[in-house]
Amino acid sequence: MTERTRVLIADDHPVVRAGLRDMLSTQADFDVVAEVVNGAEAVTLTTRLQPDVVLMDLRMPEMDGVQATAQIKAQHQDVQILVLTTYDSDSDILPAVEVGATGYLLKDAPREELFQAIRAAAQGKPVLTSSITARLMERMRNPAVEALTSREIDVLKLVAKGAHNKQIASQLYITEATVKSHLIRIYGKLGVDDRTAAVTKALEQDILRLGS
Repeated sequence: MTERTRVLIADDHPVVRAGLRDMLSTQADFDVVAEVVNGAEAVTLTTRLQPDVVLMDLRMPEMDGVQATAQIKAQHQDVQILVLTTYDSDSDILPAVEVGATGYLLKDAPREELFQAIRAAAQGKPVLTSSITARLMERMRNPAVEALTSREIDVLKLVAKGAHNKQIASQLYITEATVKSHLIRIYGKLGVDDRTAAVTKALEQDILRLGS
C-alpha cells in the first residue's frame, strides 16, 4: 500500500482551496487533512494534526504565510512548508526561505510540477522553480538591497500610483506618522532619498512591477 502524504492547505481564497483539494484527490498518495483560511489557523491545526506538508499561501488575513511558517518550524521541525503563491518578488521569496520554508512554488505551475514538489518537500528536499532559483542566485551575487516587508511594499505601490501620505494612510488604515516611518525605512533599505528614486530603484530591482 502506498504511504500517503498528509497535506494541509492554507489559503484565504475558497476557489484556490477547492482547486487544490480536487487536484490532490486525483493522486493516491496524497491525503488533504485540513483547509484553513489564515496563518493563525495553519499554526493551530498543524499542532493538532501534524501534517507532513503545509501548502502555504503568503498573503492571508490575521497572520501571513511567513509568520505562520516561522511559528510552525519553531514548534514542528519535521513539518515541511511548501509556499504556493502568486508572488515572486525578492521581498516575498527571501523571508519565506529564511524562516524555514522547504520550497517555493508559483500558483501557475503545472499540476505535475506541484505533485512532484509536494512529494519532494515531504522528504525534506528543497523545492524551487528555476525562475526563483535564478532570482535567489542573482540576489546572492548582488545583496545590496535589504528586503522590504509586505507592508512597505504596499506603501511603495501606492507611492508609485501617485498617492500622498494622507491617501496612503487612509487606504491602508494606518496613521500618516506610520506612513512616514515606513517611507524612512524604505529609503534606507533602497539607499535613496525621495519617493521618485524609491519607486525607480524598486522597479529596477524587480521589487515593484509596472501595473502591479
